[in-house]
Amino acid sequence: MFTYAILTLSDKGAAGEREDKSGRVLEEAVSEKLGYTKEYYAVIPDDEDILVRSYNHCIKDLHVDLILTTGGTGLSERDITPEVTARFADKEIPGMGEAMRMKSLAITPHAMITRCGAYLKEKTLIINLPGSPKGAAENFSFVVDAIPHALGIITGRDTECARP
Repeated sequence: MFTYAILTLSDKGAAGEREDKSGRVLEEAVSEKLGYTKEYYAVIPDDEDILVRSYNHCIKDLHVDLILTTGGTGLSERDITPEVTARFADKEIPGMGEAMRMKSLAITPHAMITRCGAYLKEKTLIINLPGSPKGAAENFSFVVDAIPHALGIITGRDTECARP
């Protein structure tokens, strides 16, 4: 069984000024679609040091297989999630970000300005999702079917990509 963490990046959420609906939506989606075990859930401000510390805690201390972030993928000055994640990660997984944007464009023209993406750090898959509950749920649904196999390859549980 794989494990996961959810990190919501929101200055207002971290200050207790806004309820974190996006993280809860993702929690429900992971439970329903994947059945993975949640190891960690936090609402943190849009801050590079805090995000890196949170990533390290999830990866080095908790050894989670999957980290889902929500928030910080827009265009405002405080939206830093993709840049921080890219610097932190070992590899980018461009196809997941491309798929999320492509499928989202069928729903809204605003999808072209989202900066969702996916990355690999050590043996942990990190997926950056939008901060709105609707955007987080939709974009997660666009990549969810690839997650089990990706984690299988990353963790060594699966050794082949080709199907017989």
